[in-house]
Amino acid sequence: MYTLGELAVALGAALSGDPDHRVTGLATLASAGDSELSFLANSKYLPQLRETAAGAVILRPDQAAQCPVNCLLSDNPYLTFARATALFVKEPAPVAGVHASAVVAATAGIDASVSIGPHVVIEDGVRVGAGVIIGANVYLGAHCVIGAGSRLYPGAVLYHGVELGEHCIIHSQAVLGADGFGFAADAGGWQKIHQLGGVRLGNRVEVGACTTIDRGALEDTVVEDGAIIDNLVQIAHNCHIGKNTAIAGCTGLAGSTIIGANCTLAGGVGVVGHVEICDGVHVTGMTMVTKSITEPGSYSSGTPMSATRDWKRSAVRFTQLDSIQRRLADLEKRQQKGSTV
Repeated sequence: MYTLGELAVALGAALSGDPDHRVTGLATLASAGDSELSFLANSKYLPQLRETAAGAVILRPDQAAQCPVNCLLSDNPYLTFARATALFVKEPAPVAGVHASAVVAATAGIDASVSIGPHVVIEDGVRVGAGVIIGANVYLGAHCVIGAGSRLYPGAVLYHGVELGEHCIIHSQAVLGADGFGFAADAGGWQKIHQLGGVRLGNRVEVGACTTIDRGALEDTVVEDGAIIDNLVQIAHNCHIGKNTAIAGCTGLAGSTIIGANCTLAGGVGVVGHVEICDGVHVTGMTMVTKSITEPGSYSSGTPMSATRDWKRSAVRFTQLDSIQRRLADLEKRQQKGSTV
C-alpha cells in the first residue's frame, strides 16, 4: 500500500489531488476502484477516463482537466505505468539457499546469495553470480555463466557454454544453446555439422517462454544488452541481435541473421538467413524479410486481410500479373511503333 504522495515521489510524477489517498494496486480505467491506480496512454480511452472510479490516474498534464479523480501527471504515462507495476509485484521473493533435491556439481561456483529451487541440476564449472534466482527443474550445462541478479524460471534449459549477463530473465521452457540446424547433404542422407560455438546474452536481456536460441556453429550466437524476446521465438545459429531490439512472438530468424540496435520485429515475422537489418528498423507483423535492410524505417510484406470471397479473387489476379504485364509491354511496343510510322 502506498499513498499518492509516496507514489508521486517514487515515480517522478507531479500530483494533482490528495497526497494521503491510499493505493493498493493497479487496474484498468473501466474496472478500477477507489483504492486502485490506473493510467491513460491512448486517447481512444478518454470516454472511460471521464467515467472512471479509480483512486488516481496517470496521464499527461494536458489531460488533467478531463479527469474526475486524483492525477499523477507524466509526459509519458505508459512508461510511468510500467515503473508503477514494479511497486505492486505480488510474486513471492525466493530465499537464498540450495534446495535439498538440487544436484550441484562440486566444481560449480555459486554465490552464497543465490536461490536454487527443487530438482535443479547444475553441471561442472558453472558460475552463478550474486542474487540469482534459479527456479525448479532448471538445467545448467557445464561451464555456463549466470550474471548477478538474473532469474531463470522453472524448466528453463541452458546447454553447455551459455553465458548470461547481469539482470537477465529467462522464462519457463526456454532453451538456450541447443544445436543449430546444421547438416551437409550426403548420398546416404545428412551429415551433422557439430555446433562448436556457444550463446552469449548481454545485460538486462529477457527471453520469453518456449523460445529457443541455438548455439553457433563456430562462433557464438549473440544477443546484446537490453534486447527483449517474446515467447515462441526461434533464433538460429550465429545470429546477432543488437542492443534494445524487441522481437515479438512466433518470429523466426534463420541462421547468421544480423539485426541492429533499437529494432522491432512484430509477431510472426520471418527472416531468411545471412541477411542484415540495420539499426532503427521496424518490421510489421507476418512480414517475410528476404533481403538485407540498409535504411531505417518501417517495412512490411504480405497481403492485408479481406473477406474470403474478395481475397480469392485477388489471389487469382495475382497469378495473372505476369501475363498481364507481358500483354501490356506488347501493347506499349505496338503503340510506340505506330506513333513512329
